[in-house]
Amino acid sequence: MASLFLSKKRKKRLEAGHPWVFKTETDRIEGDPVPGQLIDVHTHLGQYAATGYWNPESQIVVRVVSYEPLEAMDHHFFAERFRRCLEHRERFLPGARSYRLVYGEADFLPGLIVDRFEDVLVVQLLTLGMDRAREAIVSALAEVICPAGIYERSDVSVRQLEGLEQRTGLLYGECPQHVRITENGLLLDIDIMQGQKTGYFFDQRENRAAIAPLMLGWGKQSGIELKDVVQEDGTNVQAPVNANGKTVSFPFWDGATVLECFSHTGSFTLNACKYGAKKVTCLDISEHAIESARTNVKLNGFEDRVEFVVADAFEYLREQVKGLEQRKERAHADKKKVDTSQPLSSKSKTWDVVILDPPAFAKTRSAVEGACRGYKDINLHGMKLVNEGGYLVTASCSYHMKPELFLETIHAAAADANKILRLIEFRAAGKDHPRILGVDEGNYLKFAIFEVRSK
Repeated sequence: MASLFLSKKRKKRLEAGHPWVFKTETDRIEGDPVPGQLIDVHTHLGQYAATGYWNPESQIVVRVVSYEPLEAMDHHFFAERFRRCLEHRERFLPGARSYRLVYGEADFLPGLIVDRFEDVLVVQLLTLGMDRAREAIVSALAEVICPAGIYERSDVSVRQLEGLEQRTGLLYGECPQHVRITENGLLLDIDIMQGQKTGYFFDQRENRAAIAPLMLGWGKQSGIELKDVVQEDGTNVQAPVNANGKTVSFPFWDGATVLECFSHTGSFTLNACKYGAKKVTCLDISEHAIESARTNVKLNGFEDRVEFVVADAFEYLREQVKGLEQRKERAHADKKKVDTSQPLSSKSKTWDVVILDPPAFAKTRSAVEGACRGYKDINLHGMKLVNEGGYLVTASCSYHMKPELFLETIHAAAADANKILRLIEFRAAGKDHPRILGVDEGNYLKFAIFEVRSK
C-alpha cells in the first residue's frame, strides 16, 4: 500500500482526532496510490498514524477511516461499521425506526450519509472513496438493516469538489417516492426523491419536542381562566370561562398562537399542535414544501388549527412589522390629523411563539458577513412580532456561523428592536448526529429559545 508522509510544520489535527488531511499538510507520497483507494498516513518521522482513502483532486487528499492498518473498505468492513451505527441509534433512540443511521465523520465513515425512513434507506455518497465503494456499502446495508429498498440522493454540489457528477436512483430493492414515518409520536409522509437533501432533517428531532413548554398557558392573556361552573345536574366542575362569564368550548383555549417560518415538511407545526397550540401559521416559499406540510397536518388531524402561507419569509415578516408599526403610529397620533378611515397598507399579525428554522445562509467562510446580515434581519423582524412575554425559537445550520457569533448577531438584533431576550435553552443536533471533539465541522446546528420582553 502507498504511504503519505505528513509535513513537519503542520498542526497536529490528526492526532487530536480530526479525520482530514489537506494537501498543504502533505510532505511526500511513497508508492503509487490509486484515487479513491486506501493509503497509509505517517508522521514526518515515519510513525504510522492512520489509514484513509486518497483523492488528489480534492483539497482534502485523505479522509481517515481507521487508526489501525486496514487493507480494504470491503463488505466486511462496512457491515461492522453499520452494526456499530445501528447499536448507537437503538441505544439512544429506543423504538425509533427513522433517524440518521450513518453520519459521516462522526460515525468514522467520512463522506457517507445514510438516513433511515422505516424500511427504506436513503444514501448520499459524497466523496470519491465512498463512491468507489458503493457496491460494498449497498451489500453491507442490505445485510445489517434488511431494508425494503435503498435509494441514492447524491445530488449535491460537494461531489463536484471530488471530481464526481451528481447521481440519484434506486440502488437496491424497491422504494416508493413517499415514505410514512413516525417522529415524536407524529406521522409524516417524506418525499425521498424530491424532498430537500435526503427528504427530511432528523437533526432537529429533540429540538422540535423542546417547544412543548411554550405551547400552553396563554389563556389568561385572552381573559380566559379555569373556574368552578355549576352543571345542569347541580355538580361543580372546573371549566374555562372568558371575561364575559361564558364557558369556552374550544378545547385549545389555553394554547399559543404560533408562526413557523421555513416550514419544509411542517415538522415544528406538527409538534406545536401536538403540545396544544391554538393556531399555527405554517410558512414556506416552496409550494412543494407547503403541500408536504399540508399532507402531514392532515395525517395528524390538525387541519382546523393550521393556516398555510406560500411566501418569502423575509418579505412576509417585514410586511407584518410594517403593519404593526403603522398601527402603533396611528394609535399614538393626533386623531384630528389622522384619517382613520383609510385602511392600513400592510397586515399586522403577531404571535405568542415565532419559530425561525432557515436553510444555511453561510456555506463558506467568505459568506459569513452576508449571513450575519441575513440572520440579524430575520431575527429582528421575528422578535418584533412576538407578543410581550412570548418566545422566539430560532436556529442556524451554518457551520461557519459559530455559536458565539450566532448569539452575538441575535443580541444585536434585539438591541435594534428595543427588546430584551432571556435565553431559556440552547441546543445542538440530536443524538443520531453525534460529534467528535476536535472536529468542529460537526458543530453546525445552533438552536435557541428566547423569551422576548420590551424595554
